[in-house]
Amino acid sequence: MAVRLNCPCGEFIEGADEDELVEKTQTHLAENHPGHEYTRDQILFLAY
Repeated sequence: MAVRLNCPCGEFIEGADEDELVEKTQTHLAENHPGHEYTRDQILFLAY
């Protein structure tokens, strides 16, 4: 199960499970990268 992701900005995002990872990543994107929206599948593709 992929639960970690490194954003190109240098932010490390980690979730307890895939749902939490997706939620945290979408929150990070909204707060730090307005206009950059990714689907659940796109986020999980980048996760490890």
